[in-house]
Amino acid sequence: MKLSQFKFRLPEEQVALYPPHRTFKNEDGTVERIYNRDQGRLMVIHRKRQEIEMYKKDADGKPTDEFLTFRDLVDYFDEGDTFVLNDTKVFPARLYGTKEKTDAQIEVFLLRELNSELRLWDVLVEPARKIRIGNKLFFEDDGPMVAEVIDNTTSRGRTLRFLYDCEHEEFKRELFGLGSTPLPRYIIDNRPLEAEDTENFQTIFARAEGAVTAPATGLHFSRQLMKMMEIRGFNVTYLTVHCGLGCFDSIEVEDLTKHKMSSEQMRITEECCQLVNKTKQEGKRVCTVGVSTTRATETAVGTDGMLKPYDGWTNKFIFPPYDFGLSNSMIANFYHPESTMMMLTAAFGGYDIVFEAYNQAVEKGYMFGCFGDSLLILDD
Repeated sequence: MKLSQFKFRLPEEQVALYPPHRTFKNEDGTVERIYNRDQGRLMVIHRKRQEIEMYKKDADGKPTDEFLTFRDLVDYFDEGDTFVLNDTKVFPARLYGTKEKTDAQIEVFLLRELNSELRLWDVLVEPARKIRIGNKLFFEDDGPMVAEVIDNTTSRGRTLRFLYDCEHEEFKRELFGLGSTPLPRYIIDNRPLEAEDTENFQTIFARAEGAVTAPATGLHFSRQLMKMMEIRGFNVTYLTVHCGLGCFDSIEVEDLTKHKMSSEQMRITEECCQLVNKTKQEGKRVCTVGVSTTRATETAVGTDGMLKPYDGWTNKFIFPPYDFGLSNSMIANFYHPESTMMMLTAAFGGYDIVFEAYNQAVEKGYMFGCFGDSLLILDD
């Protein structure tokens, strides 16, 4: 398929800058937001029937004028179905330093640690034109955190060596203490970072540190919803994909077969595989939550349709047409035009019906992006 086939007009006001919330105005004029993770809208695609569902139903099964919310997803699954979630944990990856001599402010976005003993990190810098090999960056006015640029990796990519002599765990604490929540650029360019972002940009089940952006669809799950799922007899299992910035990279080629995805580190345990495979063998639903999870399971699924343990990296790029080997249902967010996340969603649900769902989402005022609304795709 071609890049231009994933282009559509997304109104700026439909890009979510905050998670689902209610807004209250205090007497002093300040605005307060009460966040509800599981109260964003949910749209449902029945891919075999080629039907799109947006509204709740009354006692007689007739659609009402009330939109489905994410919490309503429990009504589409049965006891014994299994949800696969990504338990990666976002670390405070965005730092601001000053360049020696010029005092120019430089944004440093941490990607991953390359060598713990030498304190080497793979980073992105902005503005990149000002940062060359040999430059030093200072991260506090009088503090000890200093980094030296030792390599250029891409146009914006650099390798930094942090000149900080202490135990590794202390160094990590100090480094992360200087960082901030790495919200996507399309959010922080349109509103200031807030204290609540630290919690809001983290799933409630995050535990394996290493992501520089959140697995967005997992953000919809609240503790109340997870309890409802437990009561209904749903299974939940976890894998780990340390989400990087590759999903935000703009695609520069019209022919999608020529695009190369950045690699992400992932891990799938034997325990996860056993539960997923048992679910499949019993004829129950396996629902992958989010595009990162779906990419991971497609990386590790065998030719027999069973999930295999995996500990390594994936740069799998999925776009239509694609024959999925593992899950038979999937939850995704609504994503930006021409994004790799939208492409994977279209591959899973079918290009035509997913594109129609996106058109209806724009028309009906659904919200897009990591804090946006969600799409459930069922194989019925």
